[in-house]
Amino acid sequence: MDAITPNLFAAGSLDGEDGPRLIGARNLRDGTLRFPCPPGMAADEWIAEDLPRTGTLWSFTVQRFRPKTPPYAGPEAFEPFAVGYVELAGTVIVESRIVGVPFGDLHIGMPMKLVTEQVLDASRTGRISFAFTGESTV
Repeated sequence: MDAITPNLFAAGSLDGEDGPRLIGARNLRDGTLRFPCPPGMAADEWIAEDLPRTGTLWSFTVQRFRPKTPPYAGPEAFEPFAVGYVELAGTVIVESRIVGVPFGDLHIGMPMKLVTEQVLDASRTGRISFAFTGESTV
């Protein structure tokens, strides 16, 4: 199964023993790190960099109601989900779904670990995306 978008995961990390790894891009001129990698990343301006697999929950919310359509195109049987920002130590803050943790257990500063999840793209094809879970739940 393919990733939901190219340049999301480090090469070989989806099949590796250590698990998935996101890939960012470091600007060679000013040293800034971005995630996801900028589209059309020029080799003379950016270099790919593997990101840490763990971090801490920086902020979060729980989406408890079905968004209006359009733009929402998901299933009619909506299920609440958590989304948050995870700070990857010394690098970037990544927006992500938070999975495998009861909503009442979520808290700022909670240790988080990168996992993959299957999602459906616009054509309803299964793809691999990323999420974070409580580090102790993995």
